[in-house]
Amino acid sequence: MNFIIPLFLGFATAVVGIIPPGLINMTAAKVNLKEGNRNAFSFVLGAVIIIFFQAYIAILFAEVINSRPDIVILMREIGFGIFTLLTIFFLFIAKKPKLKEAKIGKKSKKKRFFLGMLLSGLNFFPIPYYVFVSITLASYQLFSFMNSSILTFVSGVVVGSSLVFYCYIAFFQKVESKADSLLKNMNLIIGSITGLIAVVTLINIIHYYWG
Repeated sequence: MNFIIPLFLGFATAVVGIIPPGLINMTAAKVNLKEGNRNAFSFVLGAVIIIFFQAYIAILFAEVINSRPDIVILMREIGFGIFTLLTIFFLFIAKKPKLKEAKIGKKSKKKRFFLGMLLSGLNFFPIPYYVFVSITLASYQLFSFMNSSILTFVSGVVVGSSLVFYCYIAFFQKVESKADSLLKNMNLIIGSITGLIAVVTLINIIHYYWG
């Protein structure tokens, strides 16, 4: 498989998953604002190291699941149910989120590195996210579970994550001024995305049983 495709897919999925304002990227930006680039990049380095292992473990887990067609279709059915419920929740039930201030105290570069690892490690979203993404891409023959493709995909995840963190660091003031506006529409954005995923998943399920 061409190395460019898994690299790009890893990059794109990481950007989509990390770009909404969250604790890790906003903390990276605030560390830069209060303590400078060195501490901010040290924080980001710690975060992306954990993201690398999370993505790699997720894809290894997805490889095991992908070898069992019965489990794959079961996961699709479960995924359809989950994404349908998430769509209903974000579009009709959830309240508009508010941006929370990240409290930053003066710390050393080394401590910022471990803080990045800690916050990233406490974020369990990447594992199920990359499991679902890799299985979905594999079902369309856009991704294979070869070691070279896995490492290339995960490298793309690291590059995409690093780029998003860098953009938050470099353009924090612009991001901060628009973050509240973005968050007001975040439920609609997330609900639309989960709704689209639910529809695609349903089409795959129908195709599996009646295709």
